[in-house]
Amino acid sequence: MNTGPERDVRPEAVSATPGPLDRRTDPLSGVECVVVPARQGRPNLPDAGCPFCPGGLEAPDGPYSARCIPNRWPAMPDRRCEVVLYTDQHDLAFWQLGHGGALEVVELWARRTRELSRRGDVGYVLIFENRGPEVGATIAHPHGQIYAYPEIPPVPLAEIVDGVLEIPAVDHPNSVSTRGDWSAWIPEAPVWPYELLLAPAGAQRSLDDPGTDLDGLADLLVDVLARLDQFAQGAMPYMLWIHQLPADDRVSGGPPVHVHIAPYLRAPGTARYVAAAELGAGIYFDPVDPASAAGDLRSMAGSTP
Repeated sequence: MNTGPERDVRPEAVSATPGPLDRRTDPLSGVECVVVPARQGRPNLPDAGCPFCPGGLEAPDGPYSARCIPNRWPAMPDRRCEVVLYTDQHDLAFWQLGHGGALEVVELWARRTRELSRRGDVGYVLIFENRGPEVGATIAHPHGQIYAYPEIPPVPLAEIVDGVLEIPAVDHPNSVSTRGDWSAWIPEAPVWPYELLLAPAGAQRSLDDPGTDLDGLADLLVDVLARLDQFAQGAMPYMLWIHQLPADDRVSGGPPVHVHIAPYLRAPGTARYVAAAELGAGIYFDPVDPASAAGDLRSMAGSTP
């Protein structure tokens, strides 16, 4: 049963209530930080079972399919932070949802993008996922999050203003897979050795653009995330985020909607640590040639089209 994104079926429970948005900018680096002391007390791991499983704290009404709920421990006030539950099955990877389950999630992302973008106090919708404790996920149940920012954050803004996104040809050494309008490849200058970019051909602005091929995106996510697990010989920890153009007529140009996937491992069982020299200099050192990394992923079976 899919209750839809509008219905909050959760019982009352302890949660954080952040105060007004406390935004600060470092005068030396220009980096922006939001100070949220209320999040310091959030639980690191559930004490009594998974809260996202049927009958748990966040799903007391039993079985469900993809659904969206408010975050009990939001990083920003005014219901700007949501949790997307991909499935009621605790042990599934995203790629194990198959096309139908993945499409439900992608369609939910598109619907929440549209609905949040209609708010007058929202300037940008960021969809993201942290998978695995190595990258900060405290609950193993398959889920992601959505943040609705007051303005366009610095990283997507830089892409909109100055970014160039060129999809390589299918036979390019860095190309990994294609599904429908969408292609996946290793960028030429990746921070993470097996980093992936996913983008559609054409000028689709966002997930809720009527012309965006959501079927192709669902298929491609299932495919490449399966390849990453096969390469890692287990569950590949990763960070995933979606950049899309805001629903604002004042924003023209910029790249189409696209997905960044940053896998944590540089080889099976071997982490890729971002070191002090890289953070201190802003120049990163990739130990795997991007074309070689793409070849590794192409050699994996992936998913069935």
